[in-house]
Amino acid sequence: MKRFFASFVAAIIVFFAVSAAAQSKPPLRFLQTIPLPDLKPGDFDHFAVDLAGNRLFLTGEANNAVYVLDIRANKLIHTIADIEEPHSLLYLPAAKQLWVVAGGDGTVKIFDSVTYAPVETLKVTEGADSSAYDPAKHLFYIVAGGSDAKLPYSLIEIVDTNTRKKVSEIKVDSTNIEALAIEKNGPRIFANVRDKSVVGVIDREKKTVTTTLPLGDLHGNTPLTYDDATHRIFVVGRKPPSLVVLDSESGKIVATLPTAEMTDDMTFDPASKRIYVACNDFTVVYLEKDADHYEELGRAPTGFRAKTAILVPQIKRFYVAAPRHESDMAGVKVYEVQ
Repeated sequence: MKRFFASFVAAIIVFFAVSAAAQSKPPLRFLQTIPLPDLKPGDFDHFAVDLAGNRLFLTGEANNAVYVLDIRANKLIHTIADIEEPHSLLYLPAAKQLWVVAGGDGTVKIFDSVTYAPVETLKVTEGADSSAYDPAKHLFYIVAGGSDAKLPYSLIEIVDTNTRKKVSEIKVDSTNIEALAIEKNGPRIFANVRDKSVVGVIDREKKTVTTTLPLGDLHGNTPLTYDDATHRIFVVGRKPPSLVVLDSESGKIVATLPTAEMTDDMTFDPASKRIYVACNDFTVVYLEKDADHYEELGRAPTGFRAKTAILVPQIKRFYVAAPRHESDMAGVKVYEVQ
């Protein structure tokens, strides 16, 4: 009996030790850095992925270029230069095109994604920055105007990617709109109205703002994404550095969690229910336990102003762009999702 009891206790100890180890396993494991030599200090802005071609595209906002990375060999393979302040990207695999939103001259530049040769340049309003794509209707929504264009309002300009023509625009009473998120199973688009510390809810069919959702004490709201399954809007702000979760139907704040400083990018993975928030020095990872309950899983050290990131769940990789800082050259840090 004593031997049985001792074995039983030992089994319990092993069980809890394994459970504790599993719980302490970090959500991201650093693998390597892809060097980006010869870049001057300054921010990156957004990524896009070509999964079939094993490529990442990265906008070097301060360096006026787009960088093409081979994610199989983990190296820089091409630079598309002379793009004035590139911000967001759209990769269209069927058309073999890369669309680059350039804020400096208010254009969308289209490149052949095989040869990287320019195909066409579309003129939009100055201050063009964030964007979102509706693949069902082939519509590209581009934020422009506002304070960067010295305008008292912002525009969400709508371009048909089939015809490469601007088809409409949505005027918003704001001088600073940041991220956009499209509702897949409904007519809404959510916009981070940063200068008013609210989320704008826009009817894409009526092309009008239907309501705004306040964010409580949160200011500097920058990245935003949406979970269609739970109807939850995820917003991260800089003052104070926090993740706020909103019910998109009622507008109620259902959760608030601390994050790191100077956030700029966020990804939600509906399969794992994880939220990845890229900030200065850290990426913070959260778990959506259910629609109203969330927990922090861990913080992965990244680097100075390393606030541009992308999750590629199909290969269990997370990429973070770290600008040049003092003696450290710029690079893209590669993490394994655990």
